[in-house]
Amino acid sequence: MTVYVDPPAWPAHGTLFSHLVSDASLAELHGLADRIGLSRRAFDLDHYDVAAERYDDAVAAGAVPVSGRELARRLGSSGLRVPGRARRAAKAESLLARWDALLPGARDVGVDLVERWHEPHRVYHGPEHLVHALDSLALLEGRPAGAPDIANDAGASARHGHATAASVTQLAIWFHDAVHDGEARVDEERSAALVGEALGPHLDATVVEEVARLVLMTADHSPAPDDVAGGLVSDADLAILAAAPDRYARYVRQVRAEYAHVPDDAFRAGRAAVLRSLLGAGPLYRTAYAAEHWEDRARSHLSAELDTLAGRA
Repeated sequence: MTVYVDPPAWPAHGTLFSHLVSDASLAELHGLADRIGLSRRAFDLDHYDVAAERYDDAVAAGAVPVSGRELARRLGSSGLRVPGRARRAAKAESLLARWDALLPGARDVGVDLVERWHEPHRVYHGPEHLVHALDSLALLEGRPAGAPDIANDAGASARHGHATAASVTQLAIWFHDAVHDGEARVDEERSAALVGEALGPHLDATVVEEVARLVLMTADHSPAPDDVAGGLVSDADLAILAAAPDRYARYVRQVRAEYAHVPDDAFRAGRAAVLRSLLGAGPLYRTAYAAEHWEDRARSHLSAELDTLAGRA
């Protein structure tokens, strides 16, 4: 794992800026930034902006000087790069605007959730995944991407102590990886517990219980056939498996980067087990749209990745 810095060449705020990136670990990147006193406000999802006067500090702390082109290449191959459009949607202010539209009067809950989704150890399970899952859910529910359930006035319903089915599913997506420490099932259980703590003061107990149930369901993605809300949340969470080939390839790199501390052999064995479980557990998707449009592509991606792990590609 290495941190790189390019020359100060990007003008802003009356000075020039460098970019500081890691080739494998956001935690490593944040660690070096902390050592030289960079504010977390200088972090832009996959890099730090470093003012020219701090360039030498970064190099002295261990950052390797490279050209801007080389830095971009290494960031691109790391799995940590977040494209510009996705970066804008995943910024804290953009996410908070979506949260405020969904559940007005609960800004403190939204701030906590956004901070959790931006934790430094996350790579795939970070704000870009949250945006993708929310937008995928909107597609499945027939809503514009990036918008709450305007047609059913989910926000107004929430203000009166209850929520529509659509807003419950959105809340479940917001909370489904709110706790992410890399412990299967335990993370979902802790995320579900957080639902009660955070939403209890704002929504009816029956709504809170339903959101927590949906969060727990994402541990195994096995909603009952008649569980409409469960099918929507499960499919939205797994939508990445049917992404365009380049996005799926980036997802694979992001997952590896998130578990950079795991040796290659152990990671390949564990990842292969996950892929075989997904392929062998029956249909990946439960909604009619996802079954028709996503199932075949997702299975093709999973099979190809499994072949690569097994050395057959």
